[in-house]
Amino acid sequence: MSTLINTDLVGLDEDLGGTSSDVIRALAARVASVGRAGSASSLADDAIAREASVGTGVPGGIAIPHARSASVTEPTLAMTRLARRMPFGAPDGDADIVFMIAVPEGADGDHMTVLSTLARALIREDFTASLRAAATPADIVAIVDAEVGGEVDAARGVTGTAAPAAASAGAGAAAGAGAGAAKGAAPAIKLVGVTACPTGIAHTYMAADALVAAAAKLGAELQIETQGSGQVVPLDPAVIREADAVIFAVDVDVRDRARFAGKPLVQGPVKRGVDEPDAMVREALAAAKNPSAARVSGSLAEGPAMSQGRRGFGSALKTWLLTGVSYMIPFVAGGGLLIALGFLLAKYGIALTAEGHTVNNAAYALQNYTLWNLPPQGLAYYLGAAAFQIGGASLGFLVAALAGYIAYAIADRPGIAPGFVAGAIAVFMNAGFLGGLVGGLLAGFAAYYIGKLNVPRFVRGLMPVVIIPLFASIFASGLLLLFLGGPIAALTKALGDFLNGLSGSGVVVLGIILGLMMCFDLGGPVNKVAYAFAVAGLSAGSVANPAPWEIMAAVMGAGMVPPLAMALASTVLYRKGFTPIERNNGAAAWLLGASFISEGAIPFAAADPLRVIPASMVGGALTGAISMAAGVTSQAPHGGIFVFFAIGNLLMWIVAILSGTVVTAVVYVVLKRFVRRRPIDASIADAERAEAGLAPAGQPVAA
Repeated sequence: MSTLINTDLVGLDEDLGGTSSDVIRALAARVASVGRAGSASSLADDAIAREASVGTGVPGGIAIPHARSASVTEPTLAMTRLARRMPFGAPDGDADIVFMIAVPEGADGDHMTVLSTLARALIREDFTASLRAAATPADIVAIVDAEVGGEVDAARGVTGTAAPAAASAGAGAAAGAGAGAAKGAAPAIKLVGVTACPTGIAHTYMAADALVAAAAKLGAELQIETQGSGQVVPLDPAVIREADAVIFAVDVDVRDRARFAGKPLVQGPVKRGVDEPDAMVREALAAAKNPSAARVSGSLAEGPAMSQGRRGFGSALKTWLLTGVSYMIPFVAGGGLLIALGFLLAKYGIALTAEGHTVNNAAYALQNYTLWNLPPQGLAYYLGAAAFQIGGASLGFLVAALAGYIAYAIADRPGIAPGFVAGAIAVFMNAGFLGGLVGGLLAGFAAYYIGKLNVPRFVRGLMPVVIIPLFASIFASGLLLLFLGGPIAALTKALGDFLNGLSGSGVVVLGIILGLMMCFDLGGPVNKVAYAFAVAGLSAGSVANPAPWEIMAAVMGAGMVPPLAMALASTVLYRKGFTPIERNNGAAAWLLGASFISEGAIPFAAADPLRVIPASMVGGALTGAISMAAGVTSQAPHGGIFVFFAIGNLLMWIVAILSGTVVTAVVYVVLKRFVRRRPIDASIADAERAEAGLAPAGQPVAA
C-alpha cells in the first residue's frame, strides 16, 4: 500500500483555494511533485472534466475526485483534510476530506482492486471518523494502509457482491433473511443489481455497498455485480432467475443486459446509488410487487435512455442522437483524412472519371495496376488511389453507422441491425444524413417495442437474433423506402442547393452561426450539433461542390479559437492576472487548441464561464465568418493545424484562426481586468482579491 500513498501526498487542515477545482489542481500538483505524474495540469484537467460530468462528493463530507490520465505514471492517492469545506456535489453538503485517485491509462487489476477497496471504505462512518481524528500525515497513511492492506485479498475474490468492512451482499442477504425469520414473516424479497460508472474506479463500488447496506436495513436480499475497471465476476444465473427485481445504478451500458430479461427494473445514474440508496431499494421493492412495473423486456433490456423514467423525451432524444454521432465520427475522421491524403499524393483528378472509364480514376488504377506493375503516374499516384478508395469506403458507412447506433442507444444490441439497414436504405434513397436520423429513430423504436412483447419462453431466444431484426427492419426500412425517403431526399437536396447557392453575406452569416455554436459550450451538445452537421456533409464535398468542405473548415477553425485564446491571454497578454496553475493550463492549451480540442478551454470556462464563453463566442464567430468568406476548405474532419495538407487556402484559414484568437483573448482580458464578478461569499471574495494580487481578507499584505 505504501506504493500508493505516502506522507508527501497528504495534507491536513489545509486551505487550497475557493473552489473544488482549486483543490483538485493542488492535489494534482502534489501527485506531480513526487514524480507520479508527468504533468500536473494535464492530470488536473482530466479530473476536473470528470468532475464536471458527475460530482464526486458523497454523503458524509467526503469527495473522491478521480481520473484515468495519460500523464499519470503509477496509481496514486493524494489526500487533504480541508480547513474549510468545499462543494463537490454531495446531496448532504460540502466536503472536508478529499482523496484524489490518479490512475494511469493501463492500471492493472490488482491496483484497481486496492483503489476500489479504499473507495468502499470511504462511505463508512468509522473509517472517515478516524481520518478526521488523525493528527499527522503519517497517521493518515497508517489508517489507509491498515484498511486496504487487510481487505485487499478479500476484495480480489469478490464477485461484486461483497464489500470489505461494510454491509456486503452476502451480509445483506443474511440480515434480510434473519429479520424476516425473526418476525415470522415471508422470505425476504430477492434483488439483484449492477453498478457501473464511466471510469470504473470509485462510484461503481461505493454505489454497490450503499445499495447493499440499504437493502439489508429494509429486510431485502441484494446481490450486486460491479462492472468496474477490475475483474468483473458475473452474477450467478441461478441468483438472477430467483430475483424479484433488478437495480441498475449505471452511467454506461450494462454488459449482457439480456440476462435480466423479464425482471422488474429500477434504473438511475450511479451517483444516485451512492446518494439515494434507500430510495432506489424502496422503488425496487415496490416494483417487485407491481405487475405494471417497467421490466427488462423480452430478450433485450431497455436502453439507458428509454428506461430512466425521470428523463424527459427531449433529454432522451439528445442522448440517442449524440450516441449515434459519437459512433459515426471515427468512420468520418479516418475516412476524411485518408481521402485528404489521397488528394495530397495523387491530386484531385483521382476522384474524377476519365473518358471511356466506368469507374473513377482511383478505382481504375487499383483494378488495372499493382505495386509490381505501377500506373504511368508512379508510386505516389497508386498509393494515393489506395488511400482515396479506403477513405471513400469508410465514409460510405457514415449514414448507416449513424442510424445503427441511434437505434442501439434506444434498444440496445437488437437495434443495431435494423438501424444499419435503415441507414443503408436512406443512402439508397439519397436521403442522406437526415434520412439516417429518421431511420435510426424508427428502427430503434421498432426494436424496443417489439422487444417489449410478452412472448412465450421458447420464442425468447429467437427475439434478439431473428424476430426483432426482421420486423424492425421491415418497419423502419419499409417506411423509408415507400413513404418517407422521397420527401426527406427532396429536403436534403433543397438544403444542399441552398448552401451551394449561398454567396456574399449569406456565407458570412452561416460562418458566424457555426462559430457561435462551436464556442457556446466547448465540446457540449451545441458544439457537437455544429460539428455533426459539418462532418455529415463532408462526403458530399468535391472540387465542383466545395460548400461542405468550407463548412468543415469554418467549424474546425472556430473550435480551435477558445483554447488558443486562453493560452494567449494567460501566458502572454495578462500573465499577472492568472494563477501559476492557470498559466500552466494556458501553456497546455496551446497544443490542445492547435489540435482542435476545444475542451482545452474548459478549465478556464469552469472557473469563469460568464467571461470566458462570451469572449470565445465573439472570436469564434469572427473566425467562422472569415473562413467562409475566404472560401477556405477542409477535407479532414479533425486534427487542427496538423492536417494542413487537407486545407485549401491555408493562409487565410490561419489568418481567420489568429484573428479570432486575438479578439477572444483581448475581450477576455478586458472583461477579466475591468468587469468584476460580484462576490457571493467569503471564498469568492478571497478569489477576487487573489486575482488582483491581494491577500485574503483579514490577512496582512506581504511587503
